[in-house]
Amino acid sequence: MANDKKKFQFKIKITPDLILRCIGYLILIVYAVFMAFGEAIFDPMSVFWRSLNFFGKAGEFNVPIRIVSYIIFLLGTSFVVRFVFMKFSLLLHRGKAVIEIICSLIKYAAVIVLLFFILKTAGLDTTAILAGIGILGLIVGLGAQPLIADIIAGLFIVFEKVFDVGDIIVVDGFRGTVKEIGIRTTQIVDTGGNVKIINNADVKTVINMTNQLSLAICEIGIEYGESLERVEAILKENLPAIREAIPDIKEGPFYKGVSDLGDSAVVLRFVANCEEDMRYQVERDLNRQFKLLFDKYNINIPFTQVVVNEPVKFENATTQQKKQAGKFVEEQKELSRGIADSDANSI
Repeated sequence: MANDKKKFQFKIKITPDLILRCIGYLILIVYAVFMAFGEAIFDPMSVFWRSLNFFGKAGEFNVPIRIVSYIIFLLGTSFVVRFVFMKFSLLLHRGKAVIEIICSLIKYAAVIVLLFFILKTAGLDTTAILAGIGILGLIVGLGAQPLIADIIAGLFIVFEKVFDVGDIIVVDGFRGTVKEIGIRTTQIVDTGGNVKIINNADVKTVINMTNQLSLAICEIGIEYGESLERVEAILKENLPAIREAIPDIKEGPFYKGVSDLGDSAVVLRFVANCEEDMRYQVERDLNRQFKLLFDKYNINIPFTQVVVNEPVKFENATTQQKKQAGKFVEEQKELSRGIADSDANSI
């Protein structure tokens, strides 16, 4: 019984961030209750209710309460909308980047609208402020061209579907999974957990490894003394079993033939299609399965060998052979004068 109780025990780590979140959720819930049932709770003509309910009739209101109401309403609505979008994105295989950009735009738009409402509530002329911001925006825009380029590049990445969140890509030699596509930057995390943050405008050459199945390659050598045809007959009988032993393989494995006649081995090549995130594991699994198969049928996998020969005494050319060799070389040069060699510089 004691063990059963331990199974259902879990600890919640209380952090300052968790406390702030809980306070924020509580404020949002209380505000939603007030807005829904406020007319039944408060006097409709009270200053507090008119200040809190900015959708109601015009009249006197308390500026600090109205500003707080704007803050809770706009930021709370932004949070709820973004929360719904992010939960919806979990159901999608692709298109997550579009939702993340939409959420970013909603967040920034809520803050901008909130600032204007606060300024208007404080009695400032928002028309003049808009005109001033327009001029300021023009000045800042001239000096923020890299930022604008990043934003535009990010939009092109998303809407042209160059890559999406969750895709495995290679950018400037860095291979990793796309963690986030923001308005300005893209975050890529590799298998070691290292995160590369790159400006969207700098993503010029990218390889998307997720659009299609990836190729896992396995090369394994056999001794020159082995019968190649015997090995191929064994492979024909056992490739289906290797496929069953490696469920991550989508197509294959296939025997592609002899890829190299090495110094001490005849190298055989095998390929299989799989998902990119499983490619390296499939290659390791193929190496293991072929090693087990070759051990079972006594097919030797050679190791590097060094052959030591005894010194050999070579014969010198005779005077007659030297004359014949010189004549032969000159004749061959003359006969091959109009024939191009593989090396253009030796013609």
